[in-house]
Amino acid sequence: MLDIAIVLEDGWPGIDWEELAERAVTSAIVHSPYAEFVQSPVTYEIAVKLTSDEEVHQLNRNYRDKDKPTNVLSFPMVQRDLLEGTANTDDGEVLLGDIVLAEGVCAHEAQGKGISIADHAAHLIVHGTFHLLGYDHMVDAEAEAMEALEIRALASLGLPDPYGDRETGV
Repeated sequence: MLDIAIVLEDGWPGIDWEELAERAVTSAIVHSPYAEFVQSPVTYEIAVKLTSDEEVHQLNRNYRDKDKPTNVLSFPMVQRDLLEGTANTDDGEVLLGDIVLAEGVCAHEAQGKGISIADHAAHLIVHGTFHLLGYDHMVDAEAEAMEALEIRALASLGLPDPYGDRETGV
């Protein structure tokens, strides 16, 4: 079972972010090798925070030594090689991690792509979920696999391939 918690800060447009995050996370997991998490008696928890560029900038600087805001950050709590054994948790809950999106960066990128901020945020939440599942597009061997999984997950949400016109990921 999945438990998606949303933390919504000021500045984000008034749409149903809980429903969007639930659909995006579920789609990513269903299209991953961990699809069983959706029906598992174990609760897999993910927090999605929609916040300001300033907060993401600070997180990016503190945790990645990059002194600028970015569109999405993921903070996995379980290493990929340990995900297989998470069904044997003592308390029936597994915190997969946190996904944090920056409002201004997302809005600017969405405008540049000619898409809604909701559609772009859905892509970034899917992308962030794959990071929580241990995928890393900075590793050449994993970049194509991660993008292919994202494309399938987004297609199931009715969203187009975000990588069709470029060679690198988010």
